[in-house]
Amino acid sequence: MTSPPPEHLKNKVASILEVLEWMGLLIITVATLVAIGQEVQLMFSQGKVLLQDILLLFIFLEILTMVGLYFSSGKLPLRYPIYIAMVAIARYITIGMKEIDSWALVALSLSVLVLALAVLIIRYGHHHLPYSE
Repeated sequence: MTSPPPEHLKNKVASILEVLEWMGLLIITVATLVAIGQEVQLMFSQGKVLLQDILLLFIFLEILTMVGLYFSSGKLPLRYPIYIAMVAIARYITIGMKEIDSWALVALSLSVLVLALAVLIIRYGHHHLPYSE
């Protein structure tokens, strides 16, 4: 049986991982801001704003919110990726409404319903079954 690593080594590895984590969050933030700028530029060049553009901006906003929460609390609420998935499915349905067959539309709609139920279950659990400190 091997002995656990020394405490100073564990602290060093934890520090390196924390720096890498922050760098990853900064990269995600910058990439999201660039994507927002590109989308706004595209809307201006087209001279119109479509519903799919607004939904895409909401996805970007949710990503920024998720990163901001992670920066401030060090925790990633599970709800935010679910919200992003719901908006992404809604955007997919909106963009491809004419090309999507009826069964695929039903499946996508059920996917949104399952995700919404997952959010309800998570919210219920957080309020009625809180974590012990």
